[in-house]
Amino acid sequence: MSHPIPAGTLAGRTALVTGSSRGIGADTVRYFAQAGANVVINFRNKAPRAEKLASELRELGVEVLVVGADLTDADSVREMFAAVQERFGSLDLLVLNASGGMEGGMAEDYAMTLNRDAQVGVLDAALPLLGDGSRVVFVTSHQAHFIRTTPTMPEYEVVALSKRAGEDALRERIPELAEQGIGFVVVSGDMIEGTITATLLERANPGAIESRRESAGKLYNVSEFAAEVALAAVEPIPADNTRLIGDVSSFGGE
Repeated sequence: MSHPIPAGTLAGRTALVTGSSRGIGADTVRYFAQAGANVVINFRNKAPRAEKLASELRELGVEVLVVGADLTDADSVREMFAAVQERFGSLDLLVLNASGGMEGGMAEDYAMTLNRDAQVGVLDAALPLLGDGSRVVFVTSHQAHFIRTTPTMPEYEVVALSKRAGEDALRERIPELAEQGIGFVVVSGDMIEGTITATLLERANPGAIESRRESAGKLYNVSEFAAEVALAAVEPIPADNTRLIGDVSSFGGE
């Protein structure tokens, strides 16, 4: 795995990535730790996997805090940030990576609860720890970012609409964040090979991934996209607060 951020760049800073026991979140946390940041690994129910990642990252000489939290539970989220405050005192980077909505057996409004309400709730709980020069990164997909103008697969539509609603709700906070010196950037990528979402979509709609790969020319894998998410935490914020990763030619305007 190459290092998108030079070693030492984030020394002395603290980063929390939601949903970081696996996939894009885990690789993003790994890149931050490789750049010298102390990191907070958040998981919902995969404690052993989170602890295994923590052991790996501690070998880099950084501090690692592992915190389980259900992001749809306000008390759970408050407890997570209380633990962060107790260990580190403040937070420099918050990556809102966790999302869902395609899982079976969830309430009808679960996608909106997680992808919109919980994202805003996590930001609110984190605000007291975020200071001047800190940054919030929201991770989404082109299928969600462009859902108002470009239809997506029926199986993904509920998730896409809820993630776009979450993005809009967070964007409304940009002026308030800017007043406090907190940067905000959305990172949107195409389908990412190897993610849970891609696997579920492929199961529901066989051939979906291959079809998207053909029209896009290339799909990023997990570590490649995570590198872009990590870079969004350190590179200048675009004027429209958005980093579009990969091909967008098949998507209309916002």
